[in-house]
Amino acid sequence: VQLQACGGGLVQAGGSLRLSCGASGRTISSYSMGWFRQAPGKERAFVAGLMWSGAYHYADSVKGRFTISRDITKNTVYLQMNSLKPEDPAVYYCASDSRQWRTTRPETGEYDYWGQGTLVTVSS
Repeated sequence: VQLQACGGGLVQAGGSLRLSCGASGRTISSYSMGWFRQAPGKERAFVAGLMWSGAYHYADSVKGRFTISRDITKNTVYLQMNSLKPEDPAVYYCASDSRQWRTTRPETGEYDYWGQGTLVTVSS
């Protein structure tokens, strides 16, 4: 299984970015997929998750600004990030839950495959 994340970059505060995570070796329609981020000096944190059922969950800090989605035909998960704030910069990682058809919320999942991370920088 491989996850390839891309789409990070430098954007001004208030701007937008869309991250993509292409998966190979695992069909995303039967696994929960998550986006996490890690800022310098901080632990990796859950950002958004999309269950195999299509249900989505967000960290409180990004609700109303970020949107997670997927294209099953492309086996790709996206993270649309709008209204970026100075506290959003981090390395963003996508991940795949280890178990098919898991029914628990994505933020409590057990992720066994991770993308390489893509850096998001926000200028004020």
